[in-house]
Amino acid sequence: MKLNVVVLELSGILDGIRGNELRHEVSGFVTKGADIVLIDMKKVTFIDSSGLGAIVSAMQMVRNTNGKLFVCSISDQVRMLFELTKIDRIVQTFADQDEFNRQVLATQ
Repeated sequence: MKLNVVVLELSGILDGIRGNELRHEVSGFVTKGADIVLIDMKKVTFIDSSGLGAIVSAMQMVRNTNGKLFVCSISDQVRMLFELTKIDRIVQTFADQDEFNRQVLATQ
């Protein structure tokens, strides 16, 4: 069975406005049958509480359809925020897309 994997590359500031866009995009991917959503945050320069909420909301949307959501390429600042808010306990992160491919896709 071939998995439908979608990679969403974010950039700039992940705030309330961009968070709403993220929710909308992920909702569209889920509607189209995405099994796995990977959010690549390599180009994200800042994230606020609304952005964190959007990631959690997106994860719930994906999980509600028995899919999986992962995040990769987070900066040290975002990693610290994930740890402080305990999001790192519910969202699995990877160093980059290559590590994601090796650890998730290679095992499918």
